[in-house]
Amino acid sequence: MKNFILMALFFALQSMNGQTTVKTVIINVDGACDDCKERIENAADIKGVKLCNWSPDTKKAVVTYDEAKVSVEQIEKAIAAKGYDTEHFKGEESTYKKLPKCCQYRGKKEGLHH
Repeated sequence: MKNFILMALFFALQSMNGQTTVKTVIINVDGACDDCKERIENAADIKGVKLCNWSPDTKKAVVTYDEAKVSVEQIEKAIAAKGYDTEHFKGEESTYKKLPKCCQYRGKKEGLHH
């Protein structure tokens, strides 16, 4: 909850500065545990992303980004490159297989691409 408040405050401050290119989006990302949380949030840490918070419970990443610097597609592709399935991109198979066993979510439950 603290992260959501901080994101809202950040967005409000950006809007007051006249910068309307900062947006927040929710991205569906398959994952399994707190180790996945760290990997997914690090994967989304690319130029233009201000903040990413992924929840293992909801399988959703709340991402605040500057749309003038990065697109949602680029963010999803960066996450998929680390082996995690997003709503629009399947994680790279070779990278997925290198994830720790606890992080291999495919086949354990219904995922985004099944």
